[in-house]
Amino acid sequence: MTTPAGAEAVPTSPAAGLTGTEAARRLAADGPNEVAARRPVRLYGRVLAQLRDPLIMVLLGAVALTLAIRDHPDAIVIGLVVVVNTTVGVVQEVRADNAVAALSALSAPHARVRRDGTVRDVAAAEIVVGDVLVLGEGDVVAADALLVEASALLLDESMLTGESVPVDRDADDTLSAGTVVVRGRAVATVTATGPRSALGRIAALLDDRRGATPLQRRLAALGRVLATATLALCVLVFALGLVRGLPPGTMAVTAMSLAVAAVPESLPAVVTLALALGARRMAARHALVRRLPAVETLGSVSVLATDKTGTLTEGRMVVQRVWTPTACAELTGVGYEPAGKVLVAGRPAAPDELAPVRELLTTAVLCNDATLRPPDTTDPTSRWTAVGDPMEAALLAAAAKAGCPPEPELRARFPRIGEAPFDSLRKRMTTLHEAAPGRVLVCLKGAPEAVLTPKVLSADPQTVARAGKAAADLAGEGYRVLAVASGVRGDVPEPVAAAEAGLKLLGLVALSDPPKPRAARTLASCRAAGITPVLITGDHPATARAVADGVGLTGETDGRAVHVVTGADVAAGRVPDLTSVRVFARTDPQQKLDIVEAWRTAGAVTAMTGDGVNDGPALHRADIGVAMGARGTEVARQAADLVLTDDELATVVSAVEEGRRVYDNIRRFLVYGMAGGAAEILVMLAGPLLGLPLPLRAGQILWINLLTHGLTGVAMGAEPAAPGTMRRPPRPPDQHILGGGAWQRLLVLAVVVTGVSLGAGLTARVLGPNGQSVLFLALLAAQLGVVLGLRSRLLTRSNPFLPLSVLASALLALAALYVPFLRTVLDTEPLGAAGLGLAAACAPAGFLAARTVRTAFRGAGPTGTTGRAGLR
Repeated sequence: MTTPAGAEAVPTSPAAGLTGTEAARRLAADGPNEVAARRPVRLYGRVLAQLRDPLIMVLLGAVALTLAIRDHPDAIVIGLVVVVNTTVGVVQEVRADNAVAALSALSAPHARVRRDGTVRDVAAAEIVVGDVLVLGEGDVVAADALLVEASALLLDESMLTGESVPVDRDADDTLSAGTVVVRGRAVATVTATGPRSALGRIAALLDDRRGATPLQRRLAALGRVLATATLALCVLVFALGLVRGLPPGTMAVTAMSLAVAAVPESLPAVVTLALALGARRMAARHALVRRLPAVETLGSVSVLATDKTGTLTEGRMVVQRVWTPTACAELTGVGYEPAGKVLVAGRPAAPDELAPVRELLTTAVLCNDATLRPPDTTDPTSRWTAVGDPMEAALLAAAAKAGCPPEPELRARFPRIGEAPFDSLRKRMTTLHEAAPGRVLVCLKGAPEAVLTPKVLSADPQTVARAGKAAADLAGEGYRVLAVASGVRGDVPEPVAAAEAGLKLLGLVALSDPPKPRAARTLASCRAAGITPVLITGDHPATARAVADGVGLTGETDGRAVHVVTGADVAAGRVPDLTSVRVFARTDPQQKLDIVEAWRTAGAVTAMTGDGVNDGPALHRADIGVAMGARGTEVARQAADLVLTDDELATVVSAVEEGRRVYDNIRRFLVYGMAGGAAEILVMLAGPLLGLPLPLRAGQILWINLLTHGLTGVAMGAEPAAPGTMRRPPRPPDQHILGGGAWQRLLVLAVVVTGVSLGAGLTARVLGPNGQSVLFLALLAAQLGVVLGLRSRLLTRSNPFLPLSVLASALLALAALYVPFLRTVLDTEPLGAAGLGLAAACAPAGFLAARTVRTAFRGAGPTGTTGRAGLR
């Protein structure tokens, strides 16, 4: 352990502690006892990060073009899109960070230390090496320390190790920052603080920079293509116009207008709105998004790496089985709620079967230092909680289920008069109680190997052997097993441990942290969606196996026998392919990182759930880090992209569905927007060949673009999820954003819209002089038909904004023909019934084309997958 320079020169007396002067000197030399906080992102940094997006840069280029040709209205419109997109993105990030800050609390805000010979309460940040910590039940260890004194000390280290059951610690053992005293008292000398503590060393693993999300990579590639295509288009159209003898000024304006039309300038707004709506919908479903792009990344997840305690399991110990020499019973119920049944062979226990179970559990209540705290009546979400050792609290709940007398009544009837507390050497606890004048009741519980011995029990060897086999079987199934015994003495033994002989074996208690009721269904939903669940825990292999069996993980074999791999196996290199394993146990933070990185290297998009300090690095490295908000640590929450305020794994599945919905809507807009842009380009290129010298004017092109890409395009971002969204595999991580048949549908729709629009324009030109206005209205009507035809739920009422935006666009299109100011600006002419009918007929043509191609050209698209991403 690293010790600051000079600290060893001043020895610390546990009785007196440091002097105030020495503590101040060490604090000034070593700095506060805090894990180095990340530098906050300034507002201008957030804005610049938004503006560096390739598509935003294309739009900024379009603003420059329109300003160059003095088209100020269009420059304002496109600039407004940029401003709105940037504002929404920045606001969402700031709001998410503020929400997480509200959830956050320091792991140990205050601590009791001895200084100048007295115990005082100081801020945890002021703890220094050499301080003497005074610890009691419920205290959070403020820094790494060496135990000097310990009395029945039990520590919850789950936030560091993943171990669900508290562990006992004795003098000369080490304590880690962030662990919690469950029971007992201790005095310890601080050995490391801040970044040098165990918590700080784990937090240091979070320094790796994040890579781009799948959507960001795809949109960046699309932005580069669009930028290149836009430049080439400007040059081509300008050159063709000069060849046909048109004025250079007119062709320059037209070429730049087409360039703007070729870029779906509302795409960033659609993406940002879709992500922001997704984040809002997720928040309503108890998932707080910290980074906006994470919404879409969830839709790409192909591997869900989950921890055990509190995620797949209840996070609360429960007595599930009771073995007595005459019966074996099962107890129902969840958590610490004293409600449930005692079953024997699946039926309610008979009175003669229930009697030995009650005798055992009554003894366990007396040999117990825990209490149960009832729920807060003012809080409907409050539950029964444990005060003290979780295993002892579980025994209290089990006794209530079996119908034993209430704990206060038992303790009043049998007052405790002596105690030999549990420690790591004896592995048992004994209490003495006054039963009657001249009679002392002895109650004992402990590890089977410490109780099932001739030294302790008076039972016959056959009964002890049966109990030993039952204990081994239960431990092999992943249970924590306690043996319980009792006896009666005529006087008070001295010392108390002397009473641990000649006792009657009452039986065994099997406890576990059971899987949540919804865990198995949640993992089944993951597999149905093509997501591979992987369990990574720091707990014992047998416990990991039992939980995996309970939630159905071991039933998913991919043709291989599922086995549990330990962190030691990973460290020794005995597992050549980490992606072939579904259950890991006894893992440390670095091994969790290695497992996540192995999946990412194999091409998978990984989501990692966790709540402990030990989960922080893996949460940070995964494509999506998911932290528990209620019971999670600050390190986990800060490392995560998504914080679950209800601590339910099922919320992750809901978030994945939301991510897929967002990505589908973005792809749908790209097909719609780019098909419309391509149709406008084809009209401008093919029109002159069919006798239309200048099919559309620059203002008309931009007006069409504004109404289609602007109003209706943005409304597409709120479309609901398609049926069967969670019954298809995730898309391949390397698939282009227009892959999976999207670009083929785009081309078909562009050709259809071009054909019907030119047909209407040419027909109108034959019938009268206003062919350009008919072509203008027809092109817009065909695109509005396409946007309605691309809906996955045609008559849904969950997104009324889309039909309303189509109606608004149609009215504004008519306004361009009949409002004098717009007619002058756009150079249009009013149309009669025949012209309006020709243009309106293009809308159903676009609608039918969209319905026809909506599910065509799928190939290996969103419904198919290749490589590791589709592993199940």
